[in-house]
Amino acid sequence: MVHDRSSALFERAQRVIPGGVNSPARAFRAVGREPVFIRNGEGCRIWDCDGNEYIDFVGSWGPLLLGHRHPVVVEALREVLDVGTSFGAPTEAEVELAELIAELVPSVETVRLVNSGTEATMSALRVARGFTGRDVTVKFVGNYHGHVDSLLVRAGSGLATLGISDSGGVPAAFAGTTLPLEFNDIGAVERAFDRRGNEIASVIVEPVAGNMGCVPPRPGFLQALRDLCTKHGAVLIFDEVMTGFRVALGGAQSLYGVMPDLTTLGKVIGSGLPVGAFGGRREIMERVAPLGAVYQAGTLSGNPLAVAGGLAALRHLRENPGIYDRLETAAARLQAGVVGAADAAGVEITSNRVGAMLTFFFTGQQVRCWEDAAACDTGAFAKYFREMLGRGIYLPCSQYEALFVATSHGNGDIDHAVACAADAFASMAR
Repeated sequence: MVHDRSSALFERAQRVIPGGVNSPARAFRAVGREPVFIRNGEGCRIWDCDGNEYIDFVGSWGPLLLGHRHPVVVEALREVLDVGTSFGAPTEAEVELAELIAELVPSVETVRLVNSGTEATMSALRVARGFTGRDVTVKFVGNYHGHVDSLLVRAGSGLATLGISDSGGVPAAFAGTTLPLEFNDIGAVERAFDRRGNEIASVIVEPVAGNMGCVPPRPGFLQALRDLCTKHGAVLIFDEVMTGFRVALGGAQSLYGVMPDLTTLGKVIGSGLPVGAFGGRREIMERVAPLGAVYQAGTLSGNPLAVAGGLAALRHLRENPGIYDRLETAAARLQAGVVGAADAAGVEITSNRVGAMLTFFFTGQQVRCWEDAAACDTGAFAKYFREMLGRGIYLPCSQYEALFVATSHGNGDIDHAVACAADAFASMAR
């Protein structure tokens, strides 16, 4: 494939944008090449600025559950363009979206719309501190909750991809309010509550980790978190920015049957437009201004475009529950095919999957926590990524990210990706 246009754009971008990208996850540094610049998408395919075609398994990092430019979403956006894109005032549609989220997400009684997942988690932490009168947050190593100052502590994903352990510019006092523990280690959480239970305002967790690759919770882990938070009066926060409406219609909490006190959402609820939300128990959410003393605001919160896209996508998912069975079947087909191809070529990988999110780890060991993920052969992953990109398969450009299957991926697309993986593994084994 020729990438002359992308290369020229990247050269221009580096003169006016730090690193040439507006998010480090797009940099392609960990895979040893320049990023490709995307021109357009349709269904499960995208085309770059040089006209190269790819089957897309990134889906804007998860939100495009229905694929690119799904007709129901496009039509909703066209209609709202005749109305207006921003008012900074209440609209009927944002009430409808809030009602729909409260209907579909089991733990959510009331919800506040915001503009991003980062904004949602930042606000949820503030609400938890305001509700409990405590300051300490328990998070898990390798879980990423957006670029919130206090949570950029052993945060996996983009930081790990770039080889950065923590972010510069975060005061030690902020980081000191965060207690990082190993994901899936409930004993560590029990010991933390034994020592500091009267200081812990909240436990925040990706119920299915997606930012050290896809790592599911061990059986009983989420329920144990629920029980400990209840016992010690702490707020349990599920960061479902990635898993919300992705792994199940009601998110991971409906899949595993564990109810958090607060939930953060993003990505899918805007069907690719900039949006987020946090919500949960009414008594906690009533601490949010203007009802309570915890201040949160945003001029563009609930803007008509994002709300219209989200309403169209979520209504479509609600009205077509069989979508999740089809996604499960397609993702399982991809997983089995790629793992089988690796085995046939003698390339050592293991795979984790929950619903339509999955990761192929270049290791022979099971991946249950950040320490396991960090032991993967990132050099082998980088070679695999380049081999697949050259064959027209667009994957996340980091070993520490999940890939996503959309409703637009047909069996032919899945089988073609598996065939490309077989060729890639054969090339790597030579």
